[in-house]
Amino acid sequence: MLQVSNIHKKYGSLEVLKGIDLTIGTGEVVSIVGASGAGKSTLLHILGTLDGADSGEVLFDGRNIAKMNATELARFRNRHIGFIFQFHNLLPEFTAVENVCLPGFLAGRNEKEVTERAKELLTMLNLSHRLNHKPSEMSGGEQQRTAVARALINSPQVIFADEPSGNLDSKNAQELHDIFFRLRDEFNQTFVIVTHNEQLASMADRTLVMKDGLIVQEVLSNQS
Repeated sequence: MLQVSNIHKKYGSLEVLKGIDLTIGTGEVVSIVGASGAGKSTLLHILGTLDGADSGEVLFDGRNIAKMNATELARFRNRHIGFIFQFHNLLPEFTAVENVCLPGFLAGRNEKEVTERAKELLTMLNLSHRLNHKPSEMSGGEQQRTAVARALINSPQVIFADEPSGNLDSKNAQELHDIFFRLRDEFNQTFVIVTHNEQLASMADRTLVMKDGLIVQEVLSNQS
């Protein structure tokens, strides 16, 4: 589904990515690990169209992302890609349901249909008792699960997660990790996850180890 060829990226004189080649298949869970500064988040942001490469190609289902204009890219991102970050980025003035609905409304989908789907997702994530609660009324784990529901609302082909459990205690982190694999099994969802969590990395189908802007090792899961 995702093909990356010879990606390079600089910030000023600092070369962050030095020629990345990568293929990710539908329904695959791939973790990206490495020391801080290895280029993990930069790669994730380029794959997720939040940033552009200086050179090289990113093909998404055969479409060259670099050839899209800003409007096409925003529409593509909204409909095909979901994001989960370390800090949930929920809007504090909105309830859980309203936060989850936002990407659906931005896509111009039917309001009733989007709201029903948001409630279904939150219920699936054991948040049926939090539908009308604002983020300040929820625990950290509940807020992050709400962010997962928001990432899923438009049924994206791939979800990019940047340290998704980095702000959670071990119990909530384990629950979140289990959710990712349940979603993959139930919906054939593709996940690309940057993490320092060794347990999460080891659960993935493949672990890519980055160092100094390059993928230096690829480890297949024992479960594969």
